Amino acid sequence: MSYVAVNPATGDEVARFDNHGTAEIERRVDLAHERWRSWRTVPFEERARLMVSAAELLEAELPAVAALLTTEMGKTFASAKGEVAKCAMCMRYYAEHAARLLSTEHIATTAEDSGVRYEPLGPVLAIMPWNFPLWQVIRFAAPALMAGNVGLLKHASNVPGAADFLEQLFRRAGFPDGVFTNLFASIDDVATVIADDRVAAVTLTGSERAGRSVAAQAGQHLKKTVLELGGSDPFVVAGSADLARTVPLAVTARVQNNGQSCIASKRFIVVASRADEFLERFTASMAEVPMGDPFDPATVLGPVVSAAQRDELAGQVDDSVQKGATVTTGGAVPASPGFYYPATVLTGVDPTMRAGCEELFGPVAVVQVADDLDDALTIANGTPWGLGASVWAQDRDEQRRGIEGLEAGLVFVNAIVASTPELPFGGIRRSGYGRELGAHGIHEFTNVKTFFVAAT
Repeated sequence: MSYVAVNPATGDEVARFDNHGTAEIERRVDLAHERWRSWRTVPFEERARLMVSAAELLEAELPAVAALLTTEMGKTFASAKGEVAKCAMCMRYYAEHAARLLSTEHIATTAEDSGVRYEPLGPVLAIMPWNFPLWQVIRFAAPALMAGNVGLLKHASNVPGAADFLEQLFRRAGFPDGVFTNLFASIDDVATVIADDRVAAVTLTGSERAGRSVAAQAGQHLKKTVLELGGSDPFVVAGSADLARTVPLAVTARVQNNGQSCIASKRFIVVASRADEFLERFTASMAEVPMGDPFDPATVLGPVVSAAQRDELAGQVDDSVQKGATVTTGGAVPASPGFYYPATVLTGVDPTMRAGCEELFGPVAVVQVADDLDDALTIANGTPWGLGASVWAQDRDEQRRGIEGLEAGLVFVNAIVASTPELPFGGIRRSGYGRELGAHGIHEFTNVKTFFVAAT
């Protein structure tokens, strides 16, 4: 088996890496475990210096790194540059704040001294997806490494260049070999690594199916897990929404990263009093989204990642139309090279249709009409997922009701759902558990150690 990168804009193979093999994976896991023994004792100041060095390398090489992301998974060059810059920003954030976030907490009890220490767990296996080839990894690695853990990366098989680049990045920045290690591993190899007593914990970003499998394997060995899985995020348009501002952001929320984001808005739930105007504006704007070469500055929508992903998306739309849904724009695979699918809007979708009960991982939006805000929130909560959600309203009471009523790990008001180093990120229900980023994220892979010194 090999890790193969195919350019989604052309269908051409651009890179191929052989699997590391059993012996090499064993060597890398062993090195990571041995390195952790010394890395956990390195002062925060030195960890921070190395993390900033890695950020500086990213910033200095930003165009070339962005081009790698665009070539391997098809995101627009502008989006790829933004991803690289965001990674550097996250690294700088944890370099600056990790010592404070992990400082010993003294808690008053009957003891002379008592409280909580945050100590690293050991090697953490990160199983990461292709849609944000750098960001998904860095948002795990920056806090985990700053906390004194070491990282083992099993990346998606279609972005091997990004995986190899990340290992080299940390090495070039001065991190000791073994602090961050890439594994070109098979599914069977991953199961072996999860079971290995030298591996302390596992984090996964991916599909619900992958999450169930990894959680079951880790659970058999009593390993801590953090799972960030899929979602069908609602975009709730209340009666007081400013549509002139809301509609352009609704388009961006659906087509960003070529529609391939767990926190991209997928269901646009609009109160009846605003539904006709929203649908008309939204359809017109989606119809005008420029699709094409992801390296062209004028392109907003590039290809989806693979022929299989495009066919899956087309199948979801076709199934829904056959069962009575209406396409107001898009909805057909273009006759051109590459794995393109146009910005598409569906109405009249119900839970019997694939677009009504599955995650749409591509630039397809479902517009649903609600009687009022209470009904909109009921519809929004009517899925098994709960990752992100947004509510669009000018009225303060409607904003409050949206924040309180939406059942999700993240709720944004008048803004597209996003991840940022300062705030925890994660979902509920089938969207996973645990948190990345913020103070909660850096604490996930630590031993929250209570200490108690009896009074004398």
